[in-house]
Amino acid sequence: MWDALREKKLGVRIMLGVVVGILGIGMLLYLVPQGTTDLNSAENVAQVGDQTISVLDVQDQLSKITRNGQIPPALLPLYTQQVLDNLIFEKSLVLESERLGLRVTDEEHADLLKKLVPAAFTGDSFIGMDRYSAEVQTRFQMTVPEFEAEVKKELLQQKFQQIVTDGITASDDEVREEFRRENEKIKLDYVSIKPEDLLSKVEVSDSDLAAFFDKNKAQYVVPERRSVGYAVLSLAQLRQRSPVTEDDEKIFYQGHIDKYKLEDRAHVAHILFKTVGMTDAQAAEVRKKAEDVLNKAKHGGKFADLAKQYSEDTSKDKGGDLGWIVRGQTVPEFEAAAFSLPKGSISDLVKTQYGFHIIQVLDRETARTQTLDEVKAAIINQLQQEKAEQLGESISAQIADEIRRSGRIPIEELAKKFNMTTGEAKLVEANQPLPELGNAPGLMDGIFHQRVGDLGAPIHTDIGYVVLSVKEIQPSHPATLAEVRDRVSSDLRHGKAVELAKVRAEELAKRAKAGENFAAVAKALGLTVKTSEPIARTGSIPDVGSAKQFAAAFILPVGQTGDALALGSNWAVYRVAQHDPVNQDDFAKQKTKIEEQVLQQKRQTAYNLFRTALKTRLIQQGQLRLNAENLKRLTTPALS
Repeated sequence: MWDALREKKLGVRIMLGVVVGILGIGMLLYLVPQGTTDLNSAENVAQVGDQTISVLDVQDQLSKITRNGQIPPALLPLYTQQVLDNLIFEKSLVLESERLGLRVTDEEHADLLKKLVPAAFTGDSFIGMDRYSAEVQTRFQMTVPEFEAEVKKELLQQKFQQIVTDGITASDDEVREEFRRENEKIKLDYVSIKPEDLLSKVEVSDSDLAAFFDKNKAQYVVPERRSVGYAVLSLAQLRQRSPVTEDDEKIFYQGHIDKYKLEDRAHVAHILFKTVGMTDAQAAEVRKKAEDVLNKAKHGGKFADLAKQYSEDTSKDKGGDLGWIVRGQTVPEFEAAAFSLPKGSISDLVKTQYGFHIIQVLDRETARTQTLDEVKAAIINQLQQEKAEQLGESISAQIADEIRRSGRIPIEELAKKFNMTTGEAKLVEANQPLPELGNAPGLMDGIFHQRVGDLGAPIHTDIGYVVLSVKEIQPSHPATLAEVRDRVSSDLRHGKAVELAKVRAEELAKRAKAGENFAAVAKALGLTVKTSEPIARTGSIPDVGSAKQFAAAFILPVGQTGDALALGSNWAVYRVAQHDPVNQDDFAKQKTKIEEQVLQQKRQTAYNLFRTALKTRLIQQGQLRLNAENLKRLTTPALS
């Protein structure tokens, strides 16, 4: 729950409502006022009632995703559709709320704001807009209008969720079935047969290759290839030509002194016991467990090991280590404990809105300003980079002028004049990486759209400035076996390995079912038998996959071998080694928790059905319309 402690994403903190659509991947969406209602406009991609969703709206949300890294081009259509679906749903709820006379009251809005930004209030008194704005910006990375609009949307979704799910209950039979699904366990002896492990046993003759190639010729085409000469003005060269003086360092340091001011900070670890959504009685049980762990931590127990064993936070894998935190970064109760404890100490139980925490302070640093000597290396590096970029832009412009004036100047002559390094990349294919030239959007276009002999304008890549000259073009053509022999051999051997995996799996299953010893037959076939841990239907087996694939095993008697299972191109064969039926005495202990799980699943299913039905009805009524052409524009690589 470290993300929750940092409180930087509204979807993590507004936990009372259902989180749907793009909120599932951590995106926060807000409505942007529209100035047009013409769906056929080049700017609009959808219209819900008289509300429009523009291309800019969707692009704006996509750009927020890319703040934490680029969207892979292959996933862009998926992300785009998720963003659009969520915007459509938000506007559909507004339209439906108007039809039903449903609204969020000012009191409801204010109550939730107080819960989300408690530091903005002293009792019921508002501390002032400046402090409130700062809290919202720090915790949620939003302006006040954006934040308050987001809160209203969440409250509206809560109201609809309540309407849709209020009458849903979980029957005793459903709860018992879920209890059995989670608690009935089996242990399996199994083998996992992977084609790649059998490749060494596959033999392919020249005649096999020729026959396979003749049968599959259409699959083998040699793409267009180009040989290209290049000249590079590298950033490394430019940095060497960009000295930084001591005066430069001092001026930069003084001009950015605020950047080097360090706040009070604490390096902390914690163990979290969640109580969100629990009754008082359930929370009391959690407190008892937390107190037991606290006692272990304070009497010689290794904190990191206890965190890995008991914590319900994602930081458990790192022994509860949250790294360095500063004031204002966590919820108030957590902050108060973290900054009042001495280095090396462990807190008593700390109660926050998320549950009970045990906090360990690993280190502490008081506020100070770093000296010039401490940051000197970073300053030199930054100044050198800036100077190199400036020098590169200047020389790049001179190179471009020289190419325009001189026409088809030999690339070697150009390189000599501007002290560039040269090289040649032979038989390059589209989308083939060329690490020696770096990465840039226009690089492959420059190679595959130039004529032979032409010099392109300098392209700025991550390693410097590159000038390209195409030397030779080999057109795309149907391949001969000699040209693609390695690829044909790899494809044929893989296919044979897949078939061999199937044959061995089926033979093992058949012989074991006939009464032969499972382990002995596996060994004779060159297969390794492994034994799983006891797994429930909700579990998984390492290197094989989800227990759902072994559903039949739960109804087989101990010692029985199941059918061979195809898992993609892999195969698995198993025998039931142990069957642990459910302990009905545990049902009463788990009933409340499991009942809540079943309810949540049913409620989520109902709400998803409502969402789908609402969209369908609005389309049928002509109140939801899509501009397919503009939607297509959104999935172009330019947005990636």
